[in-house]
Order: sequence, then structure tokens, then C-alpha cells
Amino acid sequence: MKSLKQPSVIPGFGLSMGFTLAYLSLIVLIPLAALVFKSSGLTWQAFTEAVANPRVTASYRLSFGASLIAALVNGFFGFIVAWVLVRYKFPGKGFVDMLVDLPFALPTAVAGIALTTIYSPNGFLGKYLDLIGIKVAFTPLGVTIALIFIGLPFVVRTIQPVLQAFDPDVEEAAVCLGATRWQTFSKVILPALFPALLTGMTSAFARAVGEYGSVVFIAGNMPMKTEITPLLIITKLEQYDYAGAAAIAVMMLIVSFTLLFLISLFQKMERT
Repeated sequence: MKSLKQPSVIPGFGLSMGFTLAYLSLIVLIPLAALVFKSSGLTWQAFTEAVANPRVTASYRLSFGASLIAALVNGFFGFIVAWVLVRYKFPGKGFVDMLVDLPFALPTAVAGIALTTIYSPNGFLGKYLDLIGIKVAFTPLGVTIALIFIGLPFVVRTIQPVLQAFDPDVEEAAVCLGATRWQTFSKVILPALFPALLTGMTSAFARAVGEYGSVVFIAGNMPMKTEITPLLIITKLEQYDYAGAAAIAVMMLIVSFTLLFLISLFQKMERT
């Protein structure tokens, strides 16, 4: 029988694996199992009513739709930001690189208040956008902008090290063989960076789906219009409807896990 133990210069595989499984169980598996167990206290009819009433389904559309749009936008612009930071030298590059991590360090509530202040009808940008009929604060557009703000670092920081490790000689070889700039990018560079790009977009999407602090202020929280799913869960908890909150959370977990599984499967197919 083949041993599961892999050769290693550091002994203690059994102990390390035991700590790994115990830690993951305490941090991930047990809380998720408790969530499912709590929602199982509802009858099927009560569960369906909790997760499929019009107000909840409207929040699903906003949370998942805005998260997907934000991930796509960050995929495009995050790629450009990472390209500029890796391929070019310019004054203030370190400062720009630091700005990318700002959404990581900034408390989400502070980010939400700042975005609301800027994009409100009397805000620095909002008052000019309002003149041309574009309303940002307290609309789905404002929710999407907040999710773009918190998701950008995931894309940039995922692509950046892969782009740094990419050998420029490969590009030069493609040019020497007669490839145009677009052919070099689309046939040589993009395929090598695509798995990292997809990973970054997936991380940004997963973070955006569960985001609360930076969205709740700029959303306005109008039922059926700008109410996100995490806010509904908080509302259920404040009403001591723990089973209802758990049911909605389980639905978000199922949809998020399914999407992440499909994307991971696609990434695996791309690597083979």
C-alpha cells in the first residue's frame, strides 16, 4: 500500500497534517456546518419563503449582479494597473503601488462614508454627475462602484507577481518571428497571465458578494432597489430571526461555492 506521506526535509508530517485539519475544521468547516444546521430547523415551506420572497430575490440580483460587474471591471483595469507597475518606471511609482493596497488597510465603514460623501448629490463628484443626469449614491451604480473600490487590490496583487516572472525574451522571440503587437499580446502574454487574472477576478467577486461595510452607506438600503443580501441577513439577526438569517446565508453560500467551483474547474482545464 502506497504511503500518503511525502518525502520532506522537515519531519512531522502526521502532526502537521493533524494541526492543519483541526485548524481548518475550527475556522471553516464547523462554522459552515453550524450555519446549515441552524437553517435545517425550518420546514421546507418556511425555508422557501425565507430565501425566495421578492425582497430577498431582489437583493440576490443586486449583490451577485453588482459583484460580477465589479469583478469584470477590475479584471480589465486591474490588468492595466499591474502592467504599468511592472513594466514602467516613473516618478511616484512607489506611491501608486501603495495606493493599490489602500482598500485593504482602510476600514470598510470609512470607505463607505468617503464614497457616499464624494458621490452624493451635493458631493465633490456627485454634484457634477447630477447635472448630466447620472445619480450614483443610493443607486445600484453606487453599490457597484463601492465593490470595484474594495476588489481592485485582489486583481492587481494576483497578476503582478506572475507578470514580474514572465520572461520578456518570449515577447522578443514572438516579435522576431513576425508577430504584431496585438498578436504578441493575445497569443503569448494573455494566455500566460489568464489563470492569474481569473483567480484575481474570482477573489474580487467572492469578497464583493459578502461585502457590507463599504456598501451599506452608499446603497441607501431601499427595499427591492438598493438593498444588498448581507444587509438582509443583519436585519434578520436584529429581529432575532436566526433561522431565517441562516437560510439566506446558506443560499449565498451555495451560489458562491458553485460559481467558485466552476471557475476553479475552468482554471484547471486551462492549465492542462
